[in-house]
Amino acid sequence: MSAADLSVLRRPGDGEIVTLAKPVIAAGFQPIVEAATGAVFGYESLMQGFEKLGFRSPVDLLDSAHEAGQLGALEQMVNSRALAAFAALPDFRSRTLFLNLDSRLVGEGLGLVERLSGHLLRAGIPASSLCFEISERFENAGLTGFSRLLQALRMAGFKLAIDDFGVGHSGLKLLCDHPVDYLKIDRHFISGIATDARKRHLVRNTVNAAHVLGIRVVAEGVETEAELVAAREAGCDLIQGWFVSRPVADYSALRPVYAQVARAGGARHSSSTLDSILIRREIEQVAVLREDDSLEAAFELFRHNPKRTFFPVLNASDEPRGILHEYQVKELSYHPFGRDLIKNRLYRKGLSHFVTNAPIADLDTPAEQLLEVFTGTGGSECVILTENLRYAGILSASSLLTIINEKRLRTAEDQNPLTGLPGNRSISDYLQDRALDGDALRCLCYFDLDNFKPFNDRYGFQQGDAALTLFASLLRRDFVGEEAFVGHIGGDDFFAGISGLPVAAAQDKLCCLLEDFRREVHALYSPEDRQAGEIHGHDRMGRETRFPLMRCSVAVLALPEGEVIGDIGRISARITALKREAKESPEGIALALFSPAAA
Repeated sequence: MSAADLSVLRRPGDGEIVTLAKPVIAAGFQPIVEAATGAVFGYESLMQGFEKLGFRSPVDLLDSAHEAGQLGALEQMVNSRALAAFAALPDFRSRTLFLNLDSRLVGEGLGLVERLSGHLLRAGIPASSLCFEISERFENAGLTGFSRLLQALRMAGFKLAIDDFGVGHSGLKLLCDHPVDYLKIDRHFISGIATDARKRHLVRNTVNAAHVLGIRVVAEGVETEAELVAAREAGCDLIQGWFVSRPVADYSALRPVYAQVARAGGARHSSSTLDSILIRREIEQVAVLREDDSLEAAFELFRHNPKRTFFPVLNASDEPRGILHEYQVKELSYHPFGRDLIKNRLYRKGLSHFVTNAPIADLDTPAEQLLEVFTGTGGSECVILTENLRYAGILSASSLLTIINEKRLRTAEDQNPLTGLPGNRSISDYLQDRALDGDALRCLCYFDLDNFKPFNDRYGFQQGDAALTLFASLLRRDFVGEEAFVGHIGGDDFFAGISGLPVAAAQDKLCCLLEDFRREVHALYSPEDRQAGEIHGHDRMGRETRFPLMRCSVAVLALPEGEVIGDIGRISARITALKREAKESPEGIALALFSPAAA
């Protein structure tokens, strides 16, 4: 029977499902990529060809197979084809294949694990290259043997993911009770996330909770650039969806890197924030174990490193799986028959049985957030740091305290000695943080004291300093609260930022500030100059010129809610033009709404 004949069938009979599925069902691979770089991390295997059997979706076909008692046979056929296709990829050893695990197969228990292990052995695929997705579509927790099956899969070296997180039955319970590796946030929370502050809040907090538990987060169903950027800035580690690629059965069309991901939101540069610099300096490189290492190898590592009480454990893809504590294997090590026991083939416990979860964070995570990770885990020995999801080193509690203390010292050193306001590094860090935070409207204000130099030349540095400290005090007065920030760029240039204030209200506040400064700074002039409304001086070419009395002009760039900017250089370019407009404006203010097209 041809595929054309099959396409007109309404539904195959109970005994025909697997037989009729064989010629038409294929495994389509959808790339799952690193959020920062677009590099392929792995693929989810998705069933294709189901519509030729008259089914509306893969779930519809699986439900019918379950009713017919053929679910196990269908899953085995589909998965074996996916594994064969995966093993044929030239770079499969550095990738992860995500397969859906239908919880209705729990009854097969250890038989399912042994069958999968056999498939992998024949295909030459390490178990850590396979991740099973547990869907929230079913109530899993009450199934007899469910926990035992998940434990068996993990002990065999397979990875586990919670699929459809947030829309099903028991996602939080699974997250709490089982040491999973990935959490896949359902499309419901990703759709429209760029313009929905509630969704961004929920996703960001879900990501933070997952990272504390050592779990990586996948944003599912990303269809637009805006969704990708918002998911990335909420902390999602991996991206999957049509914006990257639809599922493909022509595996030659798969690419190692999807450049549109890296380009999304503008050029992204490696972080140069103070936090990142200090963290990279304090990162500790320690010896690691592989999850397929023997317990004997672990004993030897502890023996040669007597001061080390734990070691990170990685899988074949250099991803952290957790840490191995000395106390967890010490009993076997010191038992008179312990060494003989672990060499016994009947003793089936390997290194994976003793690994415990540890919090995981990216190298560019802010220091304060790392501190929250430590306090949230109740005394973990370390945070495992990663770069592009691969192991980079560890950070101990003492190293983190060193980072926090030095950051405070550097921040104090960065303050302008005259005004006491934060300097350029703090301003740069603030801009990077606010540019990537689209939860609210942000107004970035750049101030310049017009005609300051002629005043300073005529009245001397002491009066010049008085004008600068006057403006700094007015900034502190008007920009207060957690959502406000003020800084001193240098000389007569200042900066202020505020979030959550409507543009009209921000403009009113700035107009009052400029008027207050104009009135108060004029009191620093002599009565004669005040009456004349100008002073005599020399311009930059040395020519005698009349200068108006000092005022302040301000260039304001408003970043709309939902707008995320990966490259703050785009802000600087726009501000340069606005400054000229502000100086030429009678009111001394130029305001513009940031537009990616104009930047």
